[in-house]
Amino acid sequence: MSAIDYEFDTGTSPGRGYSETVASGDVEALRPLPRISVHAFCVSDAFHRVMDQCAVDRRLARVSLRITHGNIAAAASMFGSTPTPNLIILETESAPRDLLNELAPLAEVCDPSTRVIIVGRHNDIALYRELIRNGISEYIVAPFSMADVMGAIASIFVDPDAEPLGRTIAFIGAKGGVGSSTIAHNCAFGIASLFSTETVLADLDLPFGTANIDFDQDPTQGMAEAVFAPERLDEVFLDRLLTNCGQNLSLLAAPSMLDRGYDYERGAFQPILDLLQRSTPMTVLDLPHTWAEWTRAVLGDADEIVITCAPDLANLRNMKNMLDALKKLRPNDKPPHLILNQVGMPKRPEIAPNDFFEPLEMEPVAIIPFDAQLFGTAANSGRMISELDGKAPTAETFSQLAHLVTGRATIKKPKKAGLGSLIEKLRKK
Repeated sequence: MSAIDYEFDTGTSPGRGYSETVASGDVEALRPLPRISVHAFCVSDAFHRVMDQCAVDRRLARVSLRITHGNIAAAASMFGSTPTPNLIILETESAPRDLLNELAPLAEVCDPSTRVIIVGRHNDIALYRELIRNGISEYIVAPFSMADVMGAIASIFVDPDAEPLGRTIAFIGAKGGVGSSTIAHNCAFGIASLFSTETVLADLDLPFGTANIDFDQDPTQGMAEAVFAPERLDEVFLDRLLTNCGQNLSLLAAPSMLDRGYDYERGAFQPILDLLQRSTPMTVLDLPHTWAEWTRAVLGDADEIVITCAPDLANLRNMKNMLDALKKLRPNDKPPHLILNQVGMPKRPEIAPNDFFEPLEMEPVAIIPFDAQLFGTAANSGRMISELDGKAPTAETFSQLAHLVTGRATIKKPKKAGLGSLIEKLRKK
């Protein structure tokens, strides 16, 4: 067996079924990658830019990625004196007849467990088969996108036959008291009831969370035990912490007590969120209005983000700042969904919805009117809006929001939940 056969042969070539299911440019369909080391060698500026994009993507948050300008010979020279990583990505401009010969020096210094992806210029099926036969994990042909590269990595290190990871939706308010928690709770209830999907509502506001009140529950255990005893976390322990709130809906409640200080490290919530992602199809996160390293970490890992705001100047400022921060934090993800809540509150000066969203250069997915009677009654009775009045326009808004954040529908125009009729009534007073 030749050197290249021996050193690169890591068993049967990995299934590429996973990457093939990812449409070109569909980054959001990719799963987060495990903790691996990757070294990419770039010949062209275009490929270097693609790898730079990959480096800041949240799905590679656990990946140690190094990017170097250089060819296959440079890689062979470098790894002659240093250990090889889990994955080497090599860009080459070589002709098919020369490529295997150029790879031979690298094969002599490459660890047998290291996987290799080749990025080439020639769409040659014979070359592809020869590379795979010699133990190369994947061959990508230009032109390619970031999704193509990340999909190729995922095809190697993510089991295509494994159960899909759960989806995480984070709700946060642009300001305290804007109703983000109420919207999160109603959306979680809608996802569980409309789609018969096992859903966990996780209340991350440990001192002041209201999910237990809104669902009329008084659990003895919940999020605090998960956060402060991460060494005990497993699926059995998680089942003990969850409270059943109805068909397909479970609550990981906040203690809502002030018997201690709630100071967290950046990754304090990561163990429980990882466990939820592995064990639950849908997780709704109710975040408090605060900006700390731990909230940045949670928002950075969420699949979808919903920001709720009220129509005043402070909310507009905070919303703009949050959108700018999240764009830097999640450069390759779509923007958060925006909800304008409590519109039409009597005797309160407000910024008109069009004027509010014009400087943001975004449209809201929902505009919810102020309705103290409906929301107050629901909160005091421990029921959701759709339970209290399933025909209310606001109940329909929450249904549409549940469709949107789960990827089952796209709202082209913001639902106003009867805003026009409410404003008309206010004008008559």
